Amino acid sequence: MSFKDKVVIVTGSSSGIGAATAKLFAREGAKVTLVGRNVNKLKNIERECTELGGVQPLTIVADVSKDEEAKAIVQKTVEHHGKLDVLVNNAGIGSFSSILDTNYMTEFDRIITTNLRAVVVTTNAALPHLIQSKGNIINISSISGVCPTPAMSHYCTSKAALDHFSRSIAAEVASKGVRVNIVSPGPVKTDITHTMGISDEQVEIMGKSTPLGFLIKSEEVGELVLYLASSKAKSITGSTFVIDVGSTLQGITSSLEILK
Repeated sequence: MSFKDKVVIVTGSSSGIGAATAKLFAREGAKVTLVGRNVNKLKNIERECTELGGVQPLTIVADVSKDEEAKAIVQKTVEHHGKLDVLVNNAGIGSFSSILDTNYMTEFDRIITTNLRAVVVTTNAALPHLIQSKGNIINISSISGVCPTPAMSHYCTSKAALDHFSRSIAAEVASKGVRVNIVSPGPVKTDITHTMGISDEQVEIMGKSTPLGFLIKSEEVGELVLYLASSKAKSITGSTFVIDVGSTLQGITSSLEILK
């Protein structure tokens, strides 16, 4: 799956799924735009991408939850490379918060702004360029979009809304030659688990609780993203691809409930 001379934006690419995806695109010859908030981590991924593909990525330090910074990601990429072929909306955050918490609405707004609104803003800015290149969008969602989880209603809502937004715009832009697809991972060991206060021991327990008995690797999600972004998936749009080590087979409760 060569992406030689293709221009790809990967948001949230300083670690986890985003970093793995960016490196895979770089290995296949893509001109990658790295986006994140952690300068040091971005620099490390920039170096790895350069070593893998021989092309230095465009690195943008930005907070996608801020509209102007999200729009600037697209603008800077097109100014630098002259076009845009693939947008991977990967940046996302999570937390535990009960609907009974007094500060629930504050946390709800924070999650929705990053996980949903930022995707909409970036997509709105990117689509004119993707229409020109007949490019595509891959939105990184979660099985939480269909698996309700106690104390994560804000996160689950953000992902359910992201899924339906993705399908709706896929229907709208298909006639313009642009594809939009969704990748919904189950439990993956990334930095987000630590920021949510989940210990390494708890993550290990969560992995063993899945039907296949282990956690997903970020690179596995990245490989799926590359397939959907490639010409091999030219007939696929508006679809959701689940990679969850069988977690949804356990019913409507996600593997995260093992932590409760």
